[in-house]
Amino acid sequence: QVQLVESGGGLVQAGGSLRLSCAASGFTFSNYDMAWYRQAPGNGRGRELVARITISGTTNQADSVVGRFTISRVNAENTVYLQMNSLKPEDTAVYYCNAWRAAIQYWGKGTLVTVSS
Repeated sequence: QVQLVESGGGLVQAGGSLRLSCAASGFTFSNYDMAWYRQAPGNGRGRELVARITISGTTNQADSVVGRFTISRVNAENTVYLQMNSLKPEDTAVYYCNAWRAAIQYWGKGTLVTVSS
């Protein structure tokens, strides 16, 4: 059974930091690109890609988080992380973990991050 379980969300003041974790199971983690998406409350436009890391470790981030967020993975732990620094109120969203390979995608249920001003 495939599972992606996010943790680490919560309430933080603007300028603060959080580290999100996503624990994967039920598939060969090292064979999948991993990513974090987010969806702000009341946002009908869908999920926004925040950061992605490939199986080879290449990363990219949305322009809005460059210099503040860092994605990493530890294949031995089947875990992907998102370090978020200098958080802003506009970063408030549910953050989702995503695994992707060819036409196969898996999603976690999300973790809520709330940044107060």
